[in-house]
Amino acid sequence: MSGSLEVRSFLLQQDSVGSGGQFTAGVPAPRSGETARVSDEQVRRARLAVARGATDAGDCRELLEMLGLVDDEDGVPAVRR
Repeated sequence: MSGSLEVRSFLLQQDSVGSGGQFTAGVPAPRSGETARVSDEQVRRARLAVARGATDAGDCRELLEMLGLVDDEDGVPAVRR
């Protein structure tokens, strides 16, 4: 149950930071002329967020796979392709 409380707390925090129509909480602006890329740091932070919210190791692994955050045979997660 603490996972859902953490999610609600995070969302409330983001709402208060993003008030006023501007997202100033480190949300990157779209790049003009470039395809969107996911950095290594973004993948690392996403993995940590998933792990914090997972109920157990199996749940964590399933969520990471569904989000494309697990490294493939070549060592690159699907989300980075």
